[in-house]
Amino acid sequence: MATARKRQVSLTDTKYYHCISRCVRRAYLCGEDKVTGQSYEHRRGWIEDKLLELAKVFCIDVCAYAVMSNHTHTVLYVNDIKAKRLSDKAIIIRWHKLFKGTILSHKFLQGERLDSAQQTFLNKDIEQFRERLASISWFMRVLNESIARKANKEDNCTGRFWEGRFKSQALLDEAALAACMAYVDLNPIRAKMANTPETSDYTSVKTRCEHAKKGKQPKHLARFAGSPRKHMPKG
Repeated sequence: MATARKRQVSLTDTKYYHCISRCVRRAYLCGEDKVTGQSYEHRRGWIEDKLLELAKVFCIDVCAYAVMSNHTHTVLYVNDIKAKRLSDKAIIIRWHKLFKGTILSHKFLQGERLDSAQQTFLNKDIEQFRERLASISWFMRVLNESIARKANKEDNCTGRFWEGRFKSQALLDEAALAACMAYVDLNPIRAKMANTPETSDYTSVKTRCEHAKKGKQPKHLARFAGSPRKHMPKG
């Protein structure tokens, strides 16, 4: 039996996780299928765009990513402190960017008066929204489900697009984090999809390089001043 995701993620141990999602049958469903010659390269752009879009909504920072031809790598940082500090209104607004919300959540944003019973139910909803906005499982679920729906619609078919649940690996110290980010950044080069980091399409390292040339920091990627030690658990 698979281990429950909530048991694999322990924020007291670390807030950094390396997540991997692979397409079904390990087929070339995101890049170019060398058997049929059909190109799905544009789907890599779907994944990159959606990944960075979700980083603006969830209280989860993207540290590194690489969208390969049949799988994706992401290094995520769970900013649970940010989730706890956000106001109820901010939490609802973020949640509505992903889902329809509830009748009560819409009434709240419209400034309608709620009685005590309605407020109690809304508080429970907000607590759940707040927890999910700092959940790697929900982040990856929204990412992968949206891509699967688009791909199936394009292919006019149904069924799985991803092989199964994403895999996650806890990064317990600075050495593990640095090694993992380097591994993700250099993945396209090892796969001979690119010759240099600067030419590695659909990766965080290429995005950082492009912004560095302009003297800017990409807003959608996590930035740590010097060492990320302060973000690591003490022990």
